[in-house]
Amino acid sequence: MIHSYRIDGLPVKTGDILCTTDGRKDSLIGWIWRIFGKMVPGPVDHVAIYLGPGGRCAEAGIRGVITFFAEEETWDGHRMKRRRGYLVDTFYGAAYPLAERGYSTEEQQQIRKGVARYCMAQVKAGKWYNLNLFNPETENYFYCSQLAYRAYLSCGIDLMAGVKPYIGLPGLDRIILPQQIWEGSAHRRSPSCGC
Repeated sequence: MIHSYRIDGLPVKTGDILCTTDGRKDSLIGWIWRIFGKMVPGPVDHVAIYLGPGGRCAEAGIRGVITFFAEEETWDGHRMKRRRGYLVDTFYGAAYPLAERGYSTEEQQQIRKGVARYCMAQVKAGKWYNLNLFNPETENYFYCSQLAYRAYLSCGIDLMAGVKPYIGLPGLDRIILPQQIWEGSAHRRSPSCGC
């Protein structure tokens, strides 16, 4: 089933990608994450995938591949931090990987269902976090943007097709960065992001 929801005023459907920037200015733990986010190129530091129903999302983070809830149509990094391994972030915007690709409504629904199935299979398998950012091909472990990439790739969509490497150093172009997921998709920025 395809679910619809709103997060910080932006509409999302099953399979859409939620992009965040690390940290919040109003807490010590938020400042720590903000410093960590400075090491990731671009304003988008992390991604999660909206699944539904309600505010259910999936992500790959320090606790591995998990689900969590963005309750009351609001991204509240503080409220969600325990479930997410104390990650405190700010909602940056929503990336719509299926927009402007010419898929019919029926094709989009099948892809959205496939992305959700893929993510839930990784959650149920208890997949761990992928510390080797240079190996996005593995499906044994996942980092955040790798999970989104592999979920769409399982449905025949390469989110990295046509996206330029963000870091121009040899070998580093193998890393799939959250910022590249944002740039490779139609997207809308959250009006409530104080980034």
